[in-house]
Amino acid sequence: MAQKIKLSTIADKLNVSTATVSLALRDSELVAEETRIRIKDAAREMGYIYNRRAASLRTSKSGIVGVVVHDIMNPFYAEILKAIESELDRSRQTFILSNHYDSVEKQRDFLETLLQLGADGVIMSPAIDTPPRDIQLAADNGMPAILIARSIPEVELPTFRGDDAYGIALATNHLIGLGHRSIAMVGGADNTSTGRDRYQGYVDALEKAGLKVDPSLRIPGPRTKQEGFEAAVTFLSMSQKPTAAVCWNDLVAIGLMNGIYRAGLTPGKDISVTGYDDLVEAAISMPALTTVWNGQSMVGRRAARALLDRLNGSEENVSGLQLIKPEMRIRQSTAPMVERK
Repeated sequence: MAQKIKLSTIADKLNVSTATVSLALRDSELVAEETRIRIKDAAREMGYIYNRRAASLRTSKSGIVGVVVHDIMNPFYAEILKAIESELDRSRQTFILSNHYDSVEKQRDFLETLLQLGADGVIMSPAIDTPPRDIQLAADNGMPAILIARSIPEVELPTFRGDDAYGIALATNHLIGLGHRSIAMVGGADNTSTGRDRYQGYVDALEKAGLKVDPSLRIPGPRTKQEGFEAAVTFLSMSQKPTAAVCWNDLVAIGLMNGIYRAGLTPGKDISVTGYDDLVEAAISMPALTTVWNGQSMVGRRAARALLDRLNGSEENVSGLQLIKPEMRIRQSTAPMVERK
């Protein structure tokens, strides 16, 4: 069996101290850059593997951060995760990812695993109906948590997300400004802060414009392209004949537009459609989707930075809800109102 490479083995080969090797492998600025490069090259050639468990016993830090979201296949979360990874990389933190798919049990198992591994912290978009005690469990065991995308009202933790009520109001006001008066809301539900806030933004915009809020114009539920596509049947059969749709996110909007096309109508001409999140796909859809930028990269970057600051004992820790202000992106999927026949 091959002998395990030790720090002392590398030190003896390069005629430096074991302490110098240890510092160099941790990228400490106490070691000159040229020496760091020489030591790291030698370690790589000799097959040295960093013993994270031993290091964590010395420093009380594992260098591991947990990240748990609803579903990485959703591009919204993928964009957030890309920003989180970029920020954590700068501090040489490794993250372990889990999808909870809105299962509180799956999320709880992941949190317990992180505690068993001695993870330094966790960034999470909490599952629907997450009990505050689950989040408190992490805090009580010395694992700070940062929330993203969704809020838990009873939990006072740093939470980063877009101002959903304001953002959907932007989209609704855009359609009202184009002359639309019968505007449907497609997607989302009231069992998340996101769903509640986006619907409230839609209601507020209509009421401020003096328009009646008709609950029958709401199609709750859809969150994916497939569900948006399927919702087109309901949308097109509404007795109120809506001329526009405010969609819960870009995926629903793109799916709905495909369903509208399938029915022989043209989005952006016969019916106006807005999305939400401004995913990369929104700008290249057919037609290009009018949507609302929701600051995913900023959410990820600020959440990771807040966690790192806490781990480093920074006195400038943020607390409570931190809202990113959305911005409108007007493209080809919306146009002045045309009466539906």
